Amino acid sequence: MTVRRPAARRLLALPLLGLLLTGCGIRATQVPTDFGAAPSRVPCSLAGPDLATQSAQGVPVQVFLLCGASLVAVDRTVRVPVGTPDARRRVIVAQGLLDQLAASPSAAERSAGYTTYVPGGVTVRGPGPGEPEDALHLSTAPSRLTSYALAQLVCTLSDSAATEGDGSVILGGPGTGPLRRYACTDDVRDRPGDTAPPSSEVEGE
Repeated sequence: MTVRRPAARRLLALPLLGLLLTGCGIRATQVPTDFGAAPSRVPCSLAGPDLATQSAQGVPVQVFLLCGASLVAVDRTVRVPVGTPDARRRVIVAQGLLDQLAASPSAAERSAGYTTYVPGGVTVRGPGPGEPEDALHLSTAPSRLTSYALAQLVCTLSDSAATEGDGSVILGGPGTGPLRRYACTDDVRDRPGDTAPPSSEVEGE
């Protein structure tokens, strides 16, 4: 009996120690709860191929949609008739890209967090007399677009068959005002809401 008393006393002391700790506001078992910021629930990447995009037939292109705070390229297609002259081809591709940007993202893209700010109904035409051959006129002046919409348009058009593919695009409004050359930079893609596409006025050629 005398051998077991210390063990029995220790067993009786444990509940009392727990009560004392609780009474002092100290938990007997502490579980860390601060592991930093929670992981984002918006992956900004599609789990698999988008069947809606795959089923469409046409020229493969990419458009930039907004996901989180950045622009992310997604695959699309644009229909271009075979044998279309280059000048007309640029306009067809540009209009197809605008239409794709204005369309609602697919269900898979929405689930991944993609969205677009480009308004519907924007049309495009080619250059006027004396203007660069790759100039594009929008039915809505670029200055009237939101920063997100302009960034989407510039980054989508600047590296497409609608332009020279040098990372820039020449845009104008519906009138005969001055044209501007807009560039899509890393800062624009990373922070389209805070960084406007750099631009410079273009003289007629």
